Amino acid sequence: MFCGLAKREWRGGSLSLEVIGAGFGRTGTMSLKVALEELGFGPCYHMIEVSENPEHVEHWEAAREGRAKWEGFFKDYRAAVDWPTAAFYEELMDLFPEAKVILTVRDPDRWYESARSTIYRIQSVPSSPIIALAAPFVPRIRRMRRVARMASGLAWDDVFHGRFDDRGYAIEVFERWNEGVKRRVPAERLLVYQVKEGWEPLCDLLGVPVPHGKPFPHLNDAETFRKRIRRLKTLALVVVSAGAVLAGLSLLYLRSRARR
Repeated sequence: MFCGLAKREWRGGSLSLEVIGAGFGRTGTMSLKVALEELGFGPCYHMIEVSENPEHVEHWEAAREGRAKWEGFFKDYRAAVDWPTAAFYEELMDLFPEAKVILTVRDPDRWYESARSTIYRIQSVPSSPIIALAAPFVPRIRRMRRVARMASGLAWDDVFHGRFDDRGYAIEVFERWNEGVKRRVPAERLLVYQVKEGWEPLCDLLGVPVPHGKPFPHLNDAETFRKRIRRLKTLALVVVSAGAVLAGLSLLYLRSRARR
């Protein structure tokens, strides 16, 4: 049973979003996603949805160019957090005027270190020679490359202007973004939130009871993310190595046939 507001109708389609996340990745957005779904505001859109639905990449690329067709895109979701949604929180606020906005924040220095070692690091994965060689044979790797290219353009190029390696500049962008959200979102619609605060602020904003006896979810820590990257690279290496072995065996076979 959903605890959120009833769905609204607009231009023949459902207006589904009741919660919009405006915080950067690595500010607890995965924990927030799971918490919102526990409270009845699910499914909740997150970057992992793009990975699982590669056809969504085209929509986000269009949004980046200012030509997105939002109507119906979120018809199956009641909330949306993390990138790429956060980049368009202002447009979505207008489209979903009753939706609450949650700005997830954390200590800027800790945020930078976490982002640099995880989501920023993965931008180099698609251009890795091993990944590029394995991509034609592994659909999962092909999807990852396409999603990573989209995310790289949206975040590292558009938001950080290609200067994320400059720690001071990146933190300045992070802090400026957060202050901009606080200025633009009406106070009655906004929650500035650290996931370590737990259920109470979230439930107060959304007007739902605190889940009894359920700990607040804390997910997607940096080490888990790094393990995911290592597994992907290992898979690519296995595929490429197997291909090289097969190619070598085929060559030996052809040479032996030629000598006969």
